Amino acid sequence: MSLYSRRGVSAQKEEVHQATASLNKGLYPFAFCKIYSDFLGNDKDWVNIMHADGAGTKSILAYLYWKETGDLSVWRDIAQDAIVMNLDDLLCVGIHDNLLFSSTIDRNKTMIPGEVLEAIIDGTQSFFNEMNTRGVHIRYLGGETADVGDLVRTIAVNGTMTARWPASRIITNDKIAAGDVIVGLASSGKANYETKYNSGIGSNGLTSARHDMLNEMYGQTYPESFDPLLEKEVVYTGTYRLTDEIKTEYNETITIGKMLLSPTRTYAPVVKAILETQFDKIHGMIHNSGGGQTKSLKYLPRPLKLIKDHLFDPPLVFKLIQQSSGADDREMYQVFNMGQRLEIFTDPSSAPALISLIKSFGIDARVIGRVEASAKKELLISTEHNQIGY
Repeated sequence: MSLYSRRGVSAQKEEVHQATASLNKGLYPFAFCKIYSDFLGNDKDWVNIMHADGAGTKSILAYLYWKETGDLSVWRDIAQDAIVMNLDDLLCVGIHDNLLFSSTIDRNKTMIPGEVLEAIIDGTQSFFNEMNTRGVHIRYLGGETADVGDLVRTIAVNGTMTARWPASRIITNDKIAAGDVIVGLASSGKANYETKYNSGIGSNGLTSARHDMLNEMYGQTYPESFDPLLEKEVVYTGTYRLTDEIKTEYNETITIGKMLLSPTRTYAPVVKAILETQFDKIHGMIHNSGGGQTKSLKYLPRPLKLIKDHLFDPPLVFKLIQQSSGADDREMYQVFNMGQRLEIFTDPSSAPALISLIKSFGIDARVIGRVEASAKKELLISTEHNQIGY
């Protein structure tokens, strides 16, 4: 059993998928988000979409960093994580404007004071204000903030995003076919609409990252930060403290805590530009969140083989996690995005223009693989040392 599973987490969420197997798949079963006919406007030319997600256990890292340093700014970044995990999923079905967002914040009041709530809510509105300047208009409709100390040990930050969208401008992934190439967008670095270096960590795999990298003192000092039923040998087994400093691959000095808490990058500004100018060239889009680089297998419209043999070199944060955990490449690539969190399927002739547009936003991009015919759905990933099949 993997360390990830021993910590009570599943990269592939098998039980969740089993529990929801009988639900209606919507109009397009292989679209990245469930799409329904227009119940809100009763117009056959429009569709409705609602999506829910959140920051996951990254909020526990923010809790630890805030307790250690008093730095409230990390909670503003957690607000961004909760939003982007919704927003960037919706980008993958073509939605990039006129969105509604409602937040759900569950806290243990004895651990999380009002100033933390204020930082999260202010961070939410600030992110929307920034996106509005980029032409991605999101309305904040408030939400539910509940004191549920019997259920939550610290805090859970989640949200729901809703849109009504023209049916003719939806990406369904049905066009993904043999002969396509896969254009990957880097998750690390600094886009021209970001104010600071981003490690690329996103909001997935933070249970492993936290326990594998951080020193046992965190378990001793903050027992509320982990499940007391976990085996002792999987709890805070690393050597780092959150305030330890390290040089990034860009030769900047950053603390381990800020590296792990880098807010999930949104690709909304660049995807908006792509969809407005090259919509017909997009055959499919995948957000490599839960499931990491294996995520795309779930959304293939037919038996096909994906070959990813030109992925980015994993950013420093993933190298540190792997060194700390001893996890093999197979587990790393199915838990983490490994430096490439969004991928676009297109024909080979369209890839250069897409890559040029993406790079104009300060985001690295390249053809990271291709699609081939196959009798089954399969994925082959080539790393520096291994070839891994899924």
